[in-house]
Amino acid sequence: MNKELLSIVVPCFNEEEAIPIYYRETKKILDGMDIDYELLFIDDGSRDNSLLEMMNLSKKDERVFYYSFSRNFGKEAAMYAGLKNAKGDYVTIMD
Repeated sequence: MNKELLSIVVPCFNEEEAIPIYYRETKKILDGMDIDYELLFIDDGSRDNSLLEMMNLSKKDERVFYYSFSRNFGKEAAMYAGLKNAKGDYVTIMD
């Protein structure tokens, strides 16, 4: 029997310092649960290295996905993009 999939949508704007910390701490909790998960980071046109952080995480963890906007469209657009791309049985937004 397959485990249920939890999708976590994480809209980001200029969060390069917070992304690795968020990933590390969230992974600790999720790895202790009996559920499969995916993390969807949405770069809302950041001007820092947020996208690079997302790309690096995606390379090392197959459960991490990222999407990037060409400019800042706002939190709601980032949440919508995450919801449209989530594959989970359950989806939550970390805002």
